[in-house]
Amino acid sequence: MMKKLLLPVILGLLILGFSVSNDFQEISAGVAIFLFGMLMLEDGFKLFSGGYLERALEMATGSITRSLGFGAIATTIMQSSSLVSVITISFLSAGLIPLLAGVGIILGANIGTTTGAWLVAGFGLKVNISAYAMPMLTLSIVLVFQRSKYLRGAGYVLGGLGFLFLGIHHMKEGFDAFSDQFDLTRFAMTGIAGLVVYTLTGAVATVVMQSSHATMVLIITALAAGQISYENALALAIGANIGTTVTAVIGGLTANFQGRRLALSHVMFNLLTAGVALVFLGQIRDMVDVTSAALGIATSDIALKLAVFHTIFNLLGVLLIVPFIHRLVGFLERVIVQPAEDLSQPKYLSEAVDEFPQTIQVALRREVHHLYENAVELIVHGLNLHRTELFETKDIAATVKASRAPVDFDLDARYEHRVKTLHSAIIEFATRVGSKDLPAKAMADVYLMRDVSGQIVRAVKSIKHMRRNATLYTQRPQGVITDLYNGLRTEIARILVEIRALDQADPEDRSSLWLDQERIQVESDARNTNQTIDRLIRERHLSASMATSFLNDSNYAYSAMRDLLDAARAYYIDTEDAMAEVERILTLDEDDLQDMALDRPNGKEGL
Repeated sequence: MMKKLLLPVILGLLILGFSVSNDFQEISAGVAIFLFGMLMLEDGFKLFSGGYLERALEMATGSITRSLGFGAIATTIMQSSSLVSVITISFLSAGLIPLLAGVGIILGANIGTTTGAWLVAGFGLKVNISAYAMPMLTLSIVLVFQRSKYLRGAGYVLGGLGFLFLGIHHMKEGFDAFSDQFDLTRFAMTGIAGLVVYTLTGAVATVVMQSSHATMVLIITALAAGQISYENALALAIGANIGTTVTAVIGGLTANFQGRRLALSHVMFNLLTAGVALVFLGQIRDMVDVTSAALGIATSDIALKLAVFHTIFNLLGVLLIVPFIHRLVGFLERVIVQPAEDLSQPKYLSEAVDEFPQTIQVALRREVHHLYENAVELIVHGLNLHRTELFETKDIAATVKASRAPVDFDLDARYEHRVKTLHSAIIEFATRVGSKDLPAKAMADVYLMRDVSGQIVRAVKSIKHMRRNATLYTQRPQGVITDLYNGLRTEIARILVEIRALDQADPEDRSSLWLDQERIQVESDARNTNQTIDRLIRERHLSASMATSFLNDSNYAYSAMRDLLDAARAYYIDTEDAMAEVERILTLDEDDLQDMALDRPNGKEGL
C-alpha cells in the first residue's frame, strides 16, 4: 500500500515544486542527471564482470583486512556502495565467499563511500566540472557503440562520470540561484529536535533516491550555497547512512539465507554507526575541527568539514565492529537459521545470483550437482541397491547379486518431488539468464549445464522403465535371466561408482579417456546384446517373453549409461586444461565409438 502511495506523492511534490520555482527545476534535474549517471556507472562496471572483478573479490576472502580493503577500494573506484553490496550478496548466495568475508566487504564499502563526499566538496564545488562533462559524454557515445563489451563498459563508465559531473553542476547552480529568492535556513532546527527531524529527512531522501551518494551531493551543494546549516547537514549525513541500508535489504529479499544474513549485518552496522554519531555528536565535531585544522582545511570551508565528518563517523563504526566481527557472524547465524534442507527445492538458484556471469555459472553448476545427487539416490534405489553399500564395496558384482530385496519407495513420486522440480528450476533459470548480455563462454556453459541436467533426468527415466522387470527377475534366482539383469545392474552401478570417484578427484587428475573407454564398452555390449539373446533362445536358456522383456530393458539400461557418461564428460572434464587439449586430440567422436564397438568381438554378455 505504501509503495502505491509513494510514487504519486513524489510526483505531486515535484510538479508543485516545478510550478513554484525554476531554480527548483534545475536542482531536481541535477539530482535526476546525477542518478542517471550512477546507473550508467553501475551498468559499465557490470560489463567488466566475468573477469577482473570476480577474481579480485575471491582474493579478498583471505582475511578481514583484505575484505575491508576490497570493499573500500571497490566502492571508491565504482562510487557505488549499492553495487558493491549487490555483488557481495550475489557471490555470497552462490557460495563463492564466506559470510565473514561478506560482512568485511560491507564494512569496507561504508568507508569507501565517504570518498564521494571528498570529491564533491574538494573538487566539484571549486571547479567548473561541467566543462569536463561534455567531452566525457561525447567520447562515451563513441565507445558505447563498440562491439567489445570492455569498450562498451568503458563508455558507460565515462558517460556515467560525465552525467555525475553535470548533475553536480546543475545542483550547485540551482542552489546558488535559489538562495537569491528563498532562504531555507529559516527552517533550520537546533537541539534534539533538529537532530531527529533532519536525520529522518536524510534517511527518507536516500530511500527515495536509492543512493546515499546522491543524498550527500545534495547536502554538500545545499550547504555550500548556504541553504542549510552545518549542524543540520551533519544530521542529514547521518540519516543518509541509515537510508542506504534499504538497498541491502531489497537485495537480501531475493537472496538465500546467506544473503539475508548479510543484509541484516548491513542494517545493524549502519544503525549502530548512526546511533554512535548522534550520541557523541559534540565529541565527533571536536574531532572534525582538529582533523580539519591538521589537514589545512579552512574553518569557513564547511563543505570539506562535512566530508571529514562523514569519514570519521564511518571509520568509528568500523573500529567498533571489527573486534566483535566473529561474534556478529555468530549472532547472524543464530538469528537467521539455515533452513532445513529440502532436496526438492533449488539450493543455489535465486535472483540474487543473476547479476554476474561467474555467480550464474557457479550457482548453476552446483544446482546441477544437487540434481545429480538426487538422481543417484533414485537410480540406486531403482536398481534395488543402497548407496552406502555400493560406494563402499570392493566387489560391485557380488554386492549387486546379493541385493535381491526391493527397496520400498515410490519411484514415480520421488521422481516428481526430487528430480522433476529441480530440472524445471534449472530450465527456468537458464532461460531467464539467457536473455542477459552474458559473455559467449558463460552463455555456452549455461546451456551446457542445462543439457547435462536433461541427460541426468533421462537416465532416471530409463531406470524407471526397467525397474519393474529388474525387480521381478532378480528377487530370487531364475537362471540366465537373473544373470542378465544383474549384469545390467552391475554395469550401471559401476558407472555410478566411477563417476563418484571422478567427482572426488582433483580437477587436474580427471581424465576423459576413461569415459571414452566406457562408451566403447557400452556401445559394444549394446550391439552384441541381440546376438547373445538369439543364442540363449536357441539353446533354450531363455523364453521368448523373457527375451523380449530383456531386450526392451537393455535398451533403457544402455541409454541410461550413455546419458550418465555424457553428463559426466560435460560436467567434470576441464576443456581449458593443457592435458585436456591432448585428450581432446585422442577423444573419440560418435562415429569412432561406433566403429570401435563394431571391432570388438563380443563385449560383455553379463554371464
